[in-house]
Amino acid sequence: MKAYRLTGQRNLDLVDAPDPTPEDGEVVLKVQHSSICGSDVHLNYEPALPEERYPMFYGSPCHEIAGTIVESRKPGFEVGTRAIVLPETAVSAGGHRGGGLADYIASSKVIPLPDYGSTADWVMCQPSGTALYSSRRWGTTDDKRIAIMGQGAIGLSFTNIAANQGAQNVIAIDLLDYRLDMAEKVGATSTINPDRDNVIEAIEEITGGEGVDVVVDASADPDGINQAVQMVNQRGLVIGFSLIPTEEQVIFRHQEWMRKEVFIHPTSSGGSATPTEAIGAMVDLRDRGWMDPAQFTTHRVGWDDIPDAYEMYSHRKDNVIKVVMEINAE
Repeated sequence: MKAYRLTGQRNLDLVDAPDPTPEDGEVVLKVQHSSICGSDVHLNYEPALPEERYPMFYGSPCHEIAGTIVESRKPGFEVGTRAIVLPETAVSAGGHRGGGLADYIASSKVIPLPDYGSTADWVMCQPSGTALYSSRRWGTTDDKRIAIMGQGAIGLSFTNIAANQGAQNVIAIDLLDYRLDMAEKVGATSTINPDRDNVIEAIEEITGGEGVDVVVDASADPDGINQAVQMVNQRGLVIGFSLIPTEEQVIFRHQEWMRKEVFIHPTSSGGSATPTEAIGAMVDLRDRGWMDPAQFTTHRVGWDDIPDAYEMYSHRKDNVIKVVMEINAE
């Protein structure tokens, strides 16, 4: 099969790779569409990683993947079923045992998809499903004011979910105005650009002095957790979603956290006991018309343009929010 793999900093090479062999409990998916995730970019693509991390496994870094099952050793999942899959992890492979930048991938983590519509649209339920998993930590919303730091696809998913759940205020925060414009379209009641406004003062004005009960940190900023603690009300909730590179030093302002008695809840659906459940729930919600994560897709590219797409995403060019890549035509 054909595949890309990361062979060095910001370097995706096209290679011939062996077709995957499924183990018991796994399927082989013919990948039709994959999407670029911010975590794959700032954790793997952009930094200079230790030499032993290269080359990455075939198809990596890419973990948002949809296509059609062509071989199955997993009961209940028939050949021909369309699905989202999550890559398997293997320490010996230095991370994921396969990724979405390849013709095929083997995995046991499978989320079936409806028979209608393009997998280019359904694949977006993967990132939004991870936000759904984390949003469950804020509980009821009709009695809450919620601020979301960062309005990439994940932050926009949180904004959309909070708005659809009826939060009193949904405040979107980002440095890029085009992302704030999208946030308004999906339900933000107010937006703040920290380059222009003092965020704390803006929140006070927006909420009439009530402040915010929940802050979601989807900023990927090493100082984001401190900013979230500063923003949230006394004894409020901070939901942590950002993944910071291991090499990045994060200095946590402990005393401010202690004085405010803020509850910080880190979340990671991929590391949970049920990594596919919330993504499956988002598939159902899209099927019912409650939310459509496909609206966050701003770019679609073909196979030959994948390296350029990673560069575009990395540099935030052309008002990019989400890039879907066609691996094999449906």
